[in-house]
Amino acid sequence: MIELKKKMPSFGAERLKGYYNLTLSDKAIRKIWKEEGLLKKKRKKHKTKNDLRAVKAAWKLCEQIDIDTKDLIDIPELWPQIQDNGLPKVQYTAREVVSGLHYVAYADERSLTYSSLFADILINHLQSCGVSLNGSRIQTDNGSEFIGSWNAKNDSAFTKTVQSVQGLEHHTIPPGAHTWQSDVETAHRLIEDEFYEVETLRSRDDFLAKTTTYNLWFNAVRKNSYKGNKTPWDIVQERNPNISPDIVALPPCYLDELFNKKFDSINKGGYDVVPHP
Repeated sequence: MIELKKKMPSFGAERLKGYYNLTLSDKAIRKIWKEEGLLKKKRKKHKTKNDLRAVKAAWKLCEQIDIDTKDLIDIPELWPQIQDNGLPKVQYTAREVVSGLHYVAYADERSLTYSSLFADILINHLQSCGVSLNGSRIQTDNGSEFIGSWNAKNDSAFTKTVQSVQGLEHHTIPPGAHTWQSDVETAHRLIEDEFYEVETLRSRDDFLAKTTTYNLWFNAVRKNSYKGNKTPWDIVQERNPNISPDIVALPPCYLDELFNKKFDSINKGGYDVVPHP
């Protein structure tokens, strides 16, 4: 169990015990880890999350999807691999609040163009799996990658992409109200703890393959203790058994590469469509 903790330092005693059928009690496992100096303090967040689980549980599936971005260059374990292997610097993340479904994409910078493309890919994926987005909302902060210029008089490209779907709206949180994005912020912490801090990523192809595996595991296998010890897919099935299981399997992609393919296709006289990841 010492080697397991070294391999997966963010995993707690209860989770490792469940995954590996360890016979010792949680208390005994933590005592051993403490003696070995293996207990790790979580990196502190700037604000405490509001506990709105009961309210969110009453929402319909896909009533709210939080989208945000995450800097990867701030992760000490990942930064040398970014430099050596040309890995992306920014993660684009979407989190469906009711089930916890989690989707990611990547680029080298924050961009209104890339966030709009990400939203387009996500919307098409959900609709193709049988999800109705009528009466739903996509929530973001007020970053320029979502709203464009702070003093813009017209809707941004991201807002137009979202609201081109009948009944789907783009909502922004009040300035500084980061706890409103607690679900996607939690996902950012989890992927950092469970993936970026422990994986060796040898190339851009290796990075994409491993993020694909992690995201599929997160959506279909990883149980969430805050959601009744269920996986996102468990909750999706309970809420709507007619939704395709493909909903858990949207693969991560490089948004800058996809945009360039789309741009090249338009220049060559092709159709203006979203390239499939």
